[in-house]
Amino acid sequence: MNVRRLWIVACALVVAFAVAACGTSVHNAPPPGTLTGHEVGNEINDGSYIQAGPITYQMQISRELNPYSVQDKPYVQGLPAGYPQPTANQLWYGVFLWAKNQHHKAYRTSDNFKIVDTQGITYYPIKLNPEENPFAWRPETLKYEGTYPGEDSVAAEGESQGALLLFKLNSSAYANRPLTLYVLNHHGQKLGSISLDF
Repeated sequence: MNVRRLWIVACALVVAFAVAACGTSVHNAPPPGTLTGHEVGNEINDGSYIQAGPITYQMQISRELNPYSVQDKPYVQGLPAGYPQPTANQLWYGVFLWAKNQHHKAYRTSDNFKIVDTQGITYYPIKLNPEENPFAWRPETLKYEGTYPGEDSVAAEGESQGALLLFKLNSSAYANRPLTLYVLNHHGQKLGSISLDF
């Protein structure tokens, strides 16, 4: 009887150890003791956090957009007048970001981004009209603990829970992966970068 009880205890310890080892990965965890109340990414949400200057950014998701689908059509609204649609060798690509100010002083989010592929080809986001596209990223001044997009905004309530950076990429970008998103300051200097799963 004692041997059987000992065997059960040993099995329980092995199971407990295995469960404890299956915690959240460090890569997807928020910065220690800071980002609370915002869900970390899952299989369709990369969830990577970066500290870029005074603001913490999280890439919610990045993916090719289909302007003919009901789901994606709103994302390609608000283009500059006369802006050309993608050719047969181009595609729409969306990067959805979330931001938080964890400093006691107010800071402004960046409005300067670029994507660079492994061949050095650089892409810049298209300036969308936020009056026509409520998902469009725009710079915001965030107070301490402030987040963007705001909790009650259309972008925050949307599928990705992030604000949109819209790019027009060459189809060759598929062969030139990984792509890297750079967060820049207003002088064009790099503040941080995120590798995009494309």
